[in-house]
Amino acid sequence: MNDKSPIHLQDGDALLIVDVQNDFLPGGKLAVPEGDAVIAPLNAWIERVERRGLPIIATRDWHPADHCSFQARGGPWPVHCVAGTPGAEFAPTLRLPKNAWIISKATSPDQEAYSGFQGTDLATRLREAGVRRLFIGGLATDYCVLNTVKDALQEGFTVFLLQDAIRAVNVKPGDGERAIAEMLAAGAVPVTLADLESP
Repeated sequence: MNDKSPIHLQDGDALLIVDVQNDFLPGGKLAVPEGDAVIAPLNAWIERVERRGLPIIATRDWHPADHCSFQARGGPWPVHCVAGTPGAEFAPTLRLPKNAWIISKATSPDQEAYSGFQGTDLATRLREAGVRRLFIGGLATDYCVLNTVKDALQEGFTVFLLQDAIRAVNVKPGDGERAIAEMLAAGAVPVTLADLESP
């Protein structure tokens, strides 16, 4: 039973969707277990946020072919989300509106960027749009979601973590749970679609 007060979407809110790209989905080059399970809840969030006319932002890994995070260059990951390849495209069933902001990250060969804020103009654009609260979900809980949430809090935004729309890589067992605990300890507020006011 949820006894929290319902969350009301309001002016100054935005939905930030992290890296829901083909290479992170089952069958992709760096598949997150059950990564496709985030799509249905994110589509429901998109519908609610779009109905209010609020901004929707999608980040994506947009790597050069020789990115430093790839194993061939001594990084931890297989080649994934190379700019312009099918694997870097957003999940085809993710219903991003045409006016969604697309934020490309980790675009330089020698710089990793797990956060959608690192090396991008995201913080500036959000402030210019009057955004104060971010609803954040996507992939993966223990890497790009974790770092995006931490940077959003550091930038002074209120952050709601979409617990029904995140999944973890879990390179080590429990990484996802530890990442969630870290985000909540840093000030993120856990929410699910059920916590939103009725449409």
